Amino acid sequence: MILAGSKPPTVAIACGGTGGHLFPGTAVAEELKKRGCKVALLISPKEIDQKAVKSAKDVEIFTLPGVGLQNRNYLSFALNFWKSYRLARKLFDTLMPDAVLAMGGFTAAPPVLAAGKSRARAFLHESNTVPGRANRFLARFVDEVFVGFPEAKTRLSAKKTSVVGTPVRPQFSEKIANPSAAEALGLEPCLPTVLVVGGSQGASGLNQMILEALPLLAGKNWQWLHLTGMNDFERVKAGYAAQKMKAVVKPFLAEMEFALGAATVAVSRAGASSLAEIAATRLPSLLVPFPAAADNHQFFNGLAFQKTGAAELLEQKDATPEKIAAILTGLVENDGARARMQSALLRWQSPTAAADIAEAILDAVAERQGSAAKNEACGGGCAHGRARHAI
Repeated sequence: MILAGSKPPTVAIACGGTGGHLFPGTAVAEELKKRGCKVALLISPKEIDQKAVKSAKDVEIFTLPGVGLQNRNYLSFALNFWKSYRLARKLFDTLMPDAVLAMGGFTAAPPVLAAGKSRARAFLHESNTVPGRANRFLARFVDEVFVGFPEAKTRLSAKKTSVVGTPVRPQFSEKIANPSAAEALGLEPCLPTVLVVGGSQGASGLNQMILEALPLLAGKNWQWLHLTGMNDFERVKAGYAAQKMKAVVKPFLAEMEFALGAATVAVSRAGASSLAEIAATRLPSLLVPFPAAADNHQFFNGLAFQKTGAAELLEQKDATPEKIAAILTGLVENDGARARMQSALLRWQSPTAAADIAEAILDAVAERQGSAAKNEACGGGCAHGRARHAI
């Protein structure tokens, strides 16, 4: 809600680092724009961020020089954290945001801390079952935390926590008809399609698993859509060619709605954003969590789906070619199994997540605007009210 006569709110969204942070952030941005807000996206220098935001319309884009904490890069992390914080402070002096929303990851902390200095309302979204280190730290500094899984609510120390799900972009609100999606990708509409996707940056371990399983599946009248990431593209493409299998192999695909729309079954990592898109399109899936994910959070994300019958779950260490071939055959060739999984996926759909977050932010901004207007009407200190109370 925007108060009548007030200026349109400005909201800064820190959502860089991976597609799992960026795409939910852009979904919230779309809802805020519908409500008349000015929106700025704060992203990282990573190539995935820079490519993905090219499609963003009517938003300002700013790059923060943050890097993730990995391989003991403590000095680089601290230096870039400080640079990002200083840049966010300077940016907010000009932008004057009414609210700052952080979607997690290494770009989240500097803007949230800078929000406190600019007196903006601060918000956080945690998409995973097990909150990341940055979000566990930041939760105490924000006005409200939004979570994707109910399990995360008890693992954060926050003033207020709301379970809203993970936002997905509008194009995932309905599954695109298989024929049109398949044709757009150069696939045959009449054939079962197995989608292999390791997230926005690919997944070498997942790619290798599928390559090893291909000889066991070569006789199937299926086709494959495999999104490899940049490093494995040529190797994976050669693997399908060696088995003479029908496959469209791409290093990256911006139009993931077409990939999920064309697919009969997916083989996917278990990042929260990927799961939200799988749920939105009700796509039966084999989930293979990234084993090196912080706090093994992808396993627990996938376990939540598996326990409710919404997906098959296979840990990478147990993923033999025989198991992969058996699970995929059971899904692709069993209409009943897929139908049961699609029904189970309904409980994980959160079609209003982005709108719920946008409304909560605007309500908080309006509350502050209303308090400020009331104070101004009362001479800045509500002296009239105190005088009445004294009488």
